Amino acid sequence: MKPSEFSLPHRVVVLAYDQLWPLEFGVAVEIFGWSRPEFLGAAWYDFAVAGPEEEIRSLGGMTMKPDLGYEAAGDADTLIIPAWRDVNERPPEDLLEAVRLAGRNGARLVSFCSGAFVLAHAGVLAGRRATTHWRDFDLLAQRFPDIELIDDVLYVDDGDVITSAGSSAAVDCSLHIIRRDFGGEIANKVARSLVTPPHRDGGQSQYIEAPYQERAGQSVAVVLDWAREHLHEPIDISDMAEAAGMSGRTFLRRFRDGTGTTPLKWLRRERVLRAMRLLEKTESSLGDIADQCGFGSVETFRTAFRDIAGVAPHSYRRRFDPARPADVAPRIS
Repeated sequence: MKPSEFSLPHRVVVLAYDQLWPLEFGVAVEIFGWSRPEFLGAAWYDFAVAGPEEEIRSLGGMTMKPDLGYEAAGDADTLIIPAWRDVNERPPEDLLEAVRLAGRNGARLVSFCSGAFVLAHAGVLAGRRATTHWRDFDLLAQRFPDIELIDDVLYVDDGDVITSAGSSAAVDCSLHIIRRDFGGEIANKVARSLVTPPHRDGGQSQYIEAPYQERAGQSVAVVLDWAREHLHEPIDISDMAEAAGMSGRTFLRRFRDGTGTTPLKWLRRERVLRAMRLLEKTESSLGDIADQCGFGSVETFRTAFRDIAGVAPHSYRRRFDPARPADVAPRIS
């Protein structure tokens, strides 16, 4: 499957191996393997696990026997590689060949955390943009200098290759994939079921010591709700501080502690998320959407949207053709 040819059923295959890291593997199973039919109301991914023929053992002592062998990677539309067990160990050849087979057949290749090392050893990251966990970033750069590594990000979308940072970033990456495939509304519903923000702003550095907290502190939460109701209006830091009943300096400190980002970055992200929903559900012009989302001009809107969504607004809209039947997912541009 090429990125512009998304259709259902879409087969997601996650690769398993001996001494598997269960957290990242579990993220793939939870998010892509469970359809949540009670609120999605749409067809979901066709999910499978592929691994070696023999029984494998994960870290923590669990044992499992995958239903399918590595050859099933050849049928994948999206192939997911969880965190690799040892960044100093070259993955076995059958695992690497499964990745290469999926790539040759046009699959979208996704790695969680140190799974980027598997992609790198398989040779599919050469000349591509990618990331991995901050702890292993320098090692990956040293061993594979032909990769254009991007630091201090949660994930990198390079079209048909998507790599993510640490363990929790696997959730961010997965929600991004769902947003690409099904749109923001479905991604938000999945995020809500996981009790996680639908989109986290910023890079890895802000999560090394202090995690992002969407609802930390009632005073900050009130401002978030107020700002979302006034996104169509000009909003500056003094407006938000006044809504919180704080001085500007105190508000900036509380907001950073509560969200892990700055008010202006948060506002920019929220405006783009609203624009995504309008592009998906309406035929409003870019000028109207820019006004409704509080951007000063269409050009400012285009720049912000591309920075956060990774594509131009008109390209994003093309994924969501209102004439397409409800049970058919949008194409990826």
